Amino acid sequence: MDQKFVVHPQVRTWLQRSIIDPHVDKYISYLRDLRYSLSTERSYVYAVAHFAYWLSLEKASLIKLSEETLSRFLSAHLPICDCPYPVHRTTHESRAAISHLLRVLRLNRAITNQQKDAGPLDQELASFDRYMDHVRGLSPSTRRQRLAILRKFLLEEQGQRLAGTRNISVSGIKRFVLKDRGSHNAGTVMVIGGALRCYFKFRSLEGDQVQRLLSAVPTAAHWRLAGIPEIFSQADVQRLLNAVEARGSSFRRTYAMLRCMTDLGLRACEVARLSLSDINWDEGILTLPTSKLRRGHTLPLPQEVGQAIADYLRLERPPTSDRSVFVRHRAPYDKPIATAVVRRAIFGVYRRCGWQHYRVHMLRHSVASTLLKQGAPLKEIADLLRHRSLDTSMIYTKVDLPRLAAVALPWPGGQL
Repeated sequence: MDQKFVVHPQVRTWLQRSIIDPHVDKYISYLRDLRYSLSTERSYVYAVAHFAYWLSLEKASLIKLSEETLSRFLSAHLPICDCPYPVHRTTHESRAAISHLLRVLRLNRAITNQQKDAGPLDQELASFDRYMDHVRGLSPSTRRQRLAILRKFLLEEQGQRLAGTRNISVSGIKRFVLKDRGSHNAGTVMVIGGALRCYFKFRSLEGDQVQRLLSAVPTAAHWRLAGIPEIFSQADVQRLLNAVEARGSSFRRTYAMLRCMTDLGLRACEVARLSLSDINWDEGILTLPTSKLRRGHTLPLPQEVGQAIADYLRLERPPTSDRSVFVRHRAPYDKPIATAVVRRAIFGVYRRCGWQHYRVHMLRHSVASTLLKQGAPLKEIADLLRHRSLDTSMIYTKVDLPRLAAVALPWPGGQL
């Protein structure tokens, strides 16, 4: 270990006498490449030293280190840890530090990816995932959701040992979808039932007789376009834009992301995925990457949106090799932000306005409603929002009260 790196003597001793000693300097270099602060770097080294000390007590082998070892350290050792000073016992910090260590060990081929052979359940789920991807064209988030539902269902019905669809009971399907005496609401029933129906259709293509199973999946009452979308008024949207405070390290990023959503109706995931190559500054065009519909979209880039993004790129975006427009402002750097970062930023602006219960998707609804009130054709609104069907955009006509009033008929029996 580098003698210039200042740590407690006991920490240095634990590392030098452990099986990970040859890789400590590489670990520190790895953290520095990710531009962690010196305090975080030191905390991670202390957490790894604690792990190294425990490995020595366990007489563990380096080649056998894995996420399972990390899990055992966190769940079995930390709660009852009585190791001497100066150990770090913070669970989330230890998990992050040791996860980085395992990554470094794999990069240097000190350990390998120890993957167990996939069992029948994992193989079935993998086949179903390929069907949803290649045949149905479902988005990754939808596939993950349906895989989680199906895994739980098959484990409840058959355990790890699959016995085929002919052994799935009708009563088991109804019990799983409706839960305890109908405790699932209508939306949950639709999601769970949709996942099971998708799976049974997949098994039908594989030659299974599943008609009785398909007809057994409960459905919930649902009328298409029956709801009324929640929207912000133009005054509310302007209030949101004014609420982005010019302070902190990320206010320009928040403002640019908010502009993308209030002016173009982008989804949070689309904002997170924006790349520098998606913006044509000369022509004022924004090209969205391939979406869940498997095709890209080209949108005009309004001046306000372009100016907000340009200000962020010039004045706030940290130096990085990543080509994403919006990147992390904290270590590890050189990585794009996740969708959750976009949502948290927007929720933060909501809170500054004194709002607690609104959803991020309301910004998208508000764009459509504003355009409709300004007289934009429904087809143009559908194109801007990237709706595959014009019917999907029809719901916004419900919030256009002046036009609805113009075509409203007198109430039967009412006063003329």
